[in-house]
Amino acid sequence: MSGHSKWANIKNRKGAQDKKRSEAFTKVSKNIMTAIREGGGNCNPESNIALREAIDRSRAVNMPKENIDRLLKRFEERKNSVSYGVFEGFGPYGVPIMIEVETDNKNRILGEIKLIFRNYGGSLGESGSVSFLFERVGEIELELKLSEEIELELIDFGVKEIDEDTIVTEVSDFGRVRQKISELSLSVVNAALVYKCRSNTVLSSEDEVAKILDMVDELEDNDDVVNVFAGFDYAKKT
Repeated sequence: MSGHSKWANIKNRKGAQDKKRSEAFTKVSKNIMTAIREGGGNCNPESNIALREAIDRSRAVNMPKENIDRLLKRFEERKNSVSYGVFEGFGPYGVPIMIEVETDNKNRILGEIKLIFRNYGGSLGESGSVSFLFERVGEIELELKLSEEIELELIDFGVKEIDEDTIVTEVSDFGRVRQKISELSLSVVNAALVYKCRSNTVLSSEDEVAKILDMVDELEDNDDVVNVFAGFDYAKKT
């Protein structure tokens, strides 16, 4: 859910229940599966940097080792029957949404996603109806804001953009920038290929933000959904 965590406090203030331990496990589990897929099916954390980082994050939320081992085994068992796909549409208030899925039943996941869009007053679109509003990039979120010296070094290295604690790369540069980050011993919170909205829909109230976040949460709760990208921003009225 790239770029949405900064608005999560709005939803929490509205009385949404705190994140449960199981929800934390769900998030890191999906990070592990995504890291394996983006690594070409490589389940070896020694040679797959993204997977190693995802496993480290799962340990940080105290996920048991047997859970991690079960995820790796599950991928091996399902990799020949699971297909990757992207759904796109508009949520409430005209917010563009991209959804990445990995599923062994496309008809089932299509029906489930359509229902969520309908329940929130949105509409699922055809292929290409929303994707032109997004660009595919690499996004690396760091634990701490970068120093000016390291920012300049990374800019010279060829990163696309630096936004406070987040580094944006071209897809083709994602791997080598990740390696550079590792060499600089910078702590990574999350790193993945994402869909970044070119022009966010600006929401005008906390209620609107909370509704979008509820929809994103419901989509992410689906076992077949890998990532959800919603193009919105919030302009608080003064």
